[in-house]
Amino acid sequence: MTTNKQFPELKKLLLFLNEIGIDIIEKELQTSFLPGLSLGPNCLYIDFEKLLYPGDILHEAGHLAVTTAEERKIAGTDEMASDWPSQGEEIAAILWSFAAVRHLALPVEFVFHPKGYKNGSEWLISNFNSGNYIGLPFLEWAGLALGKERAEKEGKEAFPKMLKWLRD
Repeated sequence: MTTNKQFPELKKLLLFLNEIGIDIIEKELQTSFLPGLSLGPNCLYIDFEKLLYPGDILHEAGHLAVTTAEERKIAGTDEMASDWPSQGEEIAAILWSFAAVRHLALPVEFVFHPKGYKNGSEWLISNFNSGNYIGLPFLEWAGLALGKERAEKEGKEAFPKMLKWLRD
């Protein structure tokens, strides 16, 4: 797999995605919503020559992670609903990527770079760093993470620790 030497974090990130079951397929992409990235059935297509922000890989992986296993199988195909992801899944994917960047011990700006999130990166970073985890109810509902109160009751670690990385 070709990885851009400009981004030393990339190898760590790709290994993590492989470990949790999200396949990476290197592929030349003509057009894509994010430069160098596209979703496929249970995979991410990456054009390393066109990739501008490797942190975007975690956000796109978050989309796959927070959707159901059945929908992951048809992601990026004509079979996927045209209104996917839902607003809840979008917010959950953002929060999932925050948990992933913390898990990988990378700077939060790696995912929430100034050119992303419709210029809302600073707002997201501020909220997440202060423990205001917008989207946490969705991650709890999906069985991926626990809020502080429930984690204490169950004797488990609270978000940003994840119970598991992929939704059933």
